[in-house]
Amino acid sequence: MAKTEIKTTVLADGLRYKSKVSGSPFVASASFGAATMSCFLCGKHRARSLMGTRKVLGKSQAVCAPSCKALDEALSGTSG
Repeated sequence: MAKTEIKTTVLADGLRYKSKVSGSPFVASASFGAATMSCFLCGKHRARSLMGTRKVLGKSQAVCAPSCKALDEALSGTSG
């Protein structure tokens, strides 16, 4: 199987690509609880309703609740 070669060129302003799709893969939601955020500890995107805050390095950060490992186990148990 031959892959098609995509030619990416930078426009004159240096900020846009002709072949790059614009926008974000994370859909903005009108509901605050349905929006996603990345966990400060594990980096995975989760619904805000599945996250809590924890003081990390003196600042409140969004993290998986109750923990990253527990949330992964709970989500994998319900989907499989």
